[in-house]
Amino acid sequence: MRPGPGGGPGGRRGRGPGRPGGWQQGDLPNADDAAKWFAGRLPDGWFDHVDVTVDREEITVVGALAGVEAGTDAAEAEGRISRFRAETREQRMAVADEAQARYGRTVSWGARVGDTTALFTHLAVPVMTRLRQPERTVLDTLVDAGVARSRSDALAWCVRLVGDHAESWLGELREAMTEVDKLRAKGPEL
Repeated sequence: MRPGPGGGPGGRRGRGPGRPGGWQQGDLPNADDAAKWFAGRLPDGWFDHVDVTVDREEITVVGALAGVEAGTDAAEAEGRISRFRAETREQRMAVADEAQARYGRTVSWGARVGDTTALFTHLAVPVMTRLRQPERTVLDTLVDAGVARSRSDALAWCVRLVGDHAESWLGELREAMTEVDKLRAKGPEL
């Protein structure tokens, strides 16, 4: 086979086995233990409960502020969250630096008091996609109807809607992908 433009067969530059085309789960450090790591690393007294969400680019840590009653009104909740954000900034950044070195992802923070949740910093990652006219028409309809401000917002709305209605299926798919990645990492016995 003749080398492609990237030097390797078919133009692939230094990529090993795996799914063709772009990002690979194996390219990132495993973050399966992130929730446990944060539970052990976060200072005592910050949160009563912590939710840790991990994706390819970001780890989001949202904690229920410790010692705050669930019935707190929205204005007081926002004030407490704001105070927590200001008072813990340096410590949160130090923890984020450690986690970023360990997991290879940006760490974003948030806090919750009752029904009030605030995300302090989080990524809005651009996603390149090519849509044909029928798909663009759907997005434009959502924009024209005032459901979304832009095509980007409309696409995010569609993704949230699918996620809400297909969560169990998406969970099964994630589990299956994890098993495939484990088998790929193990490799064949020679």
